[in-house]
Amino acid sequence: MSESIFYDEIISCRACPRLVKYRESVPEIKEAPEGYWKKPVPGFGNPRSKIMIIGLAPSAQGGNRTGRVFTGDRSGDFLFEALYRAGYSNKPTSINRKDGLEVNEAYITAVVKCAPPENKPITEEARTCSEKFLKREIQYINPKVIVVLGSFAYYWTLKVLDSLGEKPEDAKKFSHGCNVKAGPVTVICSYHPSPQNTFTKKLTMEMLVKILKEAMDEARKQ
Repeated sequence: MSESIFYDEIISCRACPRLVKYRESVPEIKEAPEGYWKKPVPGFGNPRSKIMIIGLAPSAQGGNRTGRVFTGDRSGDFLFEALYRAGYSNKPTSINRKDGLEVNEAYITAVVKCAPPENKPITEEARTCSEKFLKREIQYINPKVIVVLGSFAYYWTLKVLDSLGEKPEDAKKFSHGCNVKAGPVTVICSYHPSPQNTFTKKLTMEMLVKILKEAMDEARKQ
């Protein structure tokens, strides 16, 4: 079971002019039989799962090209292999929206739904997207565990949980493996699977698989 929530609303959003301009002007330098997506990228996975995985934003030649979160770039290649190894999905690769991939044990999304210039959303864009979509995604899914990929996702996830009345008990500084309780939700931190982190071995496949298995174990306790 793999599907998106708020799909039509997300893909039609034009709330942030800078992001709209950038996503629509990205040069088409990779093969894309279905054409470049160039719209906001909705979440993907099982919205009835107890686990959410939250990243930063789509990349220009990844999700912005394929239309699926964490798909079409090296960060996504790394993440989906880890998800498969940890027992979350039926395949170790995510190629396009018609590849038969199913992620049954989590719902995957990002703080910002549009590809930002230099992979760096500005504060107002993150705030707008969090209010319009991430907050409602968390309310809809009502997860027991959220795995955040990187410090940006960690910061905005805690802000959203706080706005929902789930104030973090002890908002520790971001670090790989850090756990934070926010009401009934356990937030588990991982380094982002960016090439900068994976090529340097700051984040290894074993490290990410361990985090994902920890999240599954925690969700099954509740």
